[in-house]
Amino acid sequence: MEYLPDWLPMQDLPAYLALGAVAGLAAGLLGVGGGLIIVPALIWIYGARGLDGAIVAHLAVGTSLASIVVTSISSVYAHHRRRAVQWPLAGAMAPGILIGALLGAALADSLPAPVLQRAFALFAVVAGARMLAGTPGRGDRDLPGSWGLGLAGGLIGLVSAVVGIGGGTMTTPFLNRRGVGMRQAVATSSACGLPIALAGGLGFAVAGWGGPALPAGSSGFVHWPAVLGVVAASIPAAPLGAHLAHSLPVSALKRIFALLLLLIGGKMMI
Repeated sequence: MEYLPDWLPMQDLPAYLALGAVAGLAAGLLGVGGGLIIVPALIWIYGARGLDGAIVAHLAVGTSLASIVVTSISSVYAHHRRRAVQWPLAGAMAPGILIGALLGAALADSLPAPVLQRAFALFAVVAGARMLAGTPGRGDRDLPGSWGLGLAGGLIGLVSAVVGIGGGTMTTPFLNRRGVGMRQAVATSSACGLPIALAGGLGFAVAGWGGPALPAGSSGFVHWPAVLGVVAASIPAAPLGAHLAHSLPVSALKRIFALLLLLIGGKMMI
């Protein structure tokens, strides 16, 4: 296809599209941005293409966050149509999330690639094990006030930006343990993922700007060919995931969520 730009690698496009479909489904179903799937997959793709190992993890995280922006919008819209998003909660957490995500992107830039990759894997395994073991049910604790929600958002934004996720692995169980129903927690988590992705993606783009060994089509640590491929498939997949989230039993949602985390984190650790 001679009309395509040189920076759009057609050999990787099928992988990006498949990745976007799975990530979009997970975003709608579980309230995650899809980063737990996108980051390890991109690390593998970039490694197979022979990119510099010193930038592979950073490029995967930054690209994941940029793609989550669009995936989150699609997922949030699907949940909003079902009136499941608790907008006051999302709004109270948003300022802390934005600040935390910017700080997380700056912190991640200073970490060596192997440390960043191991941090991602450890986070996924611990979060999955906690959920699979069983966390306190709905109504176990009350929601904190606005300052408490802002502080929680800051911590979620910080950790999420470091490992390249939309924050759903922390936001969903946090809200569910504090009296928010599982389906509403998933929906509100989707809304919280948008500011994380915006601030984190921008931070990674700035942090990697002008860096050596970046592949063509990159703005700092954001690789646009991968972003375009992922979002092209994630947009139609996210509403399907949201439909399943409102159809499946809550216990099944929790088990799927936990097993996904354990599978991906364990694979990256090995």
